[in-house]
Amino acid sequence: MFYTFYLSLTDWDGLSAPNFIGWRNYQRLFKDPVFYTSLKNNLKWVLSFITIPVAAGLALAMALNRSIPGEKVIKASLYSPMVLSLVVGGLMWSWMYHPASGLINSILRLAGLDALALGWLSDKKLVMWAIIVVAIWRQVGYVMVLYLAGLQSVDPGLVDASKVDGASGWQTFRHVIFPLLAPVTVIVVVVSIIDSLRAFDLVSVMTRGGPYNSSSVLANFMYIEAFNNYKMGYGATIAVILFLISLVFIFIYLWRILETEMEY
Repeated sequence: MFYTFYLSLTDWDGLSAPNFIGWRNYQRLFKDPVFYTSLKNNLKWVLSFITIPVAAGLALAMALNRSIPGEKVIKASLYSPMVLSLVVGGLMWSWMYHPASGLINSILRLAGLDALALGWLSDKKLVMWAIIVVAIWRQVGYVMVLYLAGLQSVDPGLVDASKVDGASGWQTFRHVIFPLLAPVTVIVVVVSIIDSLRAFDLVSVMTRGGPYNSSSVLANFMYIEAFNNYKMGYGATIAVILFLISLVFIFIYLWRILETEMEY
């Protein structure tokens, strides 16, 4: 990390000797519109990742934390997207999103909803959300498995005692089960933040940041500048900013958790 910071203060093409230029890369970065587009897209990814997959994964874990017909098949099916590599998942969804022959638009046309058959990856307003949907599809099963593991440590006696005291199912979940899952929730949220901030594979495979940088994220922006444009110093600058943003998000969340535990 220290070497990356040093490189961020240089003008380096990766081949010749680094030329020290001080803070010029940072000055340039904060004036670069692609940086702000990438940052905004990363923030969308973070907010989506710490809400939808966490809520859906927890709900599925609660629903499947019992013996029901086909339980193992359902769990395996929900987790299977996580087994696929991001490249394979991205290619598969790129086909599904294809405006002419993709599965999604074909189904919409069969249902008579031609107006909704859109260019999911070519529309600047839709493309980022289309990619985030793929990331969420992959993440939900992973979060579910983490919560299922956490539910095994919940003492059934506490749940039974709350029911004896007249607590409803929601009250039992809110005041007994969910607080006991706090350590798992911390892990889930921190991992989700890190994953969303280092998002690269799906964007690279599905759009390469296009159209017109509308789906660019910081990791993709960094890669293009460093390895496509041979601006290693500028790429290192983006890497430093990405690292600092990750630290800020994680520290804020951990501080909130610490405050909550101190209140109790």
